Amino acid sequence: MRTRKLTLGLYADEQGLAWVESLVEDAVRSRNARNTRIVGATVADSLPEGGGSTADAYDYLAQQWAVEHPGRSSGERRPVELRVRLVCSRRAHRVIRRTVISTLCPEDTAPHACRVPWSAC
Repeated sequence: MRTRKLTLGLYADEQGLAWVESLVEDAVRSRNARNTRIVGATVADSLPEGGGSTADAYDYLAQQWAVEHPGRSSGERRPVELRVRLVCSRRAHRVIRRTVISTLCPEDTAPHACRVPWSAC
């Protein structure tokens, strides 16, 4: 088992961020594997190694919110990056990532609007 990263750009408030974190936890728990676990999570306002701010990197997520939720205030939402470190196999990482992404914004909902606009890195 290796430590692997799951990185998501999000346009979220505290409630939305907590919801996404719970989606990740549920996806990891659903694996039912002793060796698959979260070993750390960070919410960042800047990109690694001086790569700039998340506000600049994920500004399109704020635009997505405005398009998908016309007339609604964005409230306390802001662009952040959720970085989760997992100990798991490569296969488990792919399954967890796919599960989180498909749960974030299921395509069978109509009208199609994401509760938390996101970007998978």
